[in-house]
Amino acid sequence: MFGYETAYELKRYARMLSKISEKVQPVVVAGGGKVARHYISTARSFGSDEASLDIMGIEVSRLNARLMIIALGDQAYPAVPEDLEQVSKAVTTNRIVVTGGLHPGQSTNATAALIAEKVKAYKFLNATDVNGIYDSDPNKNKDAKLFNEITVKKCIDLLGSEDSAAGGYDLMDIVALKVIERSKIPTVVLKSDPTVIKNAISRSTVGTRIIV
Repeated sequence: MFGYETAYELKRYARMLSKISEKVQPVVVAGGGKVARHYISTARSFGSDEASLDIMGIEVSRLNARLMIIALGDQAYPAVPEDLEQVSKAVTTNRIVVTGGLHPGQSTNATAALIAEKVKAYKFLNATDVNGIYDSDPNKNKDAKLFNEITVKKCIDLLGSEDSAAGGYDLMDIVALKVIERSKIPTVVLKSDPTVIKNAISRSTVGTRIIV
């Protein structure tokens, strides 16, 4: 899972996905990014309920997914799946599958973990705005320690000590961690950068590995 904010970044991700699709079949979960956060913040200021805000975020993430599909052209499955069964069907075409959010109340992390479980992915890459999982927010603490590997239990402990509000330091939410734990999905949290993601396909020394 990852996000992109500009046409230049979109092209970089599309080229990377095209390249790695020669070896693996990527299933991509696009986030809502800054656009979704802007819409959600504005709607919240008008008193919108949280369920409606969730739906708004999903709609924006699906628009981002459509942009990626356009950028990939014929290499991509042409539609944006809207539930797990549609994702499973799309995967059978052997094309690059791109989706956004699936259900209100479910984070992008949880959505990506459930998709990885459903399609029996050999690896789940969670691309974020930092280099991996730290013992504290690296955006606030310059001495934060990066973990090369971490257990699910330790992740849950860290999650309980961090701010879970929108825009906060996003580790992995509890639903995603429980899915990873029960299905034993090899998971790496890493920097959202096409070169880093490409390297993570073949190497195990990138980002933070979550150990079950």
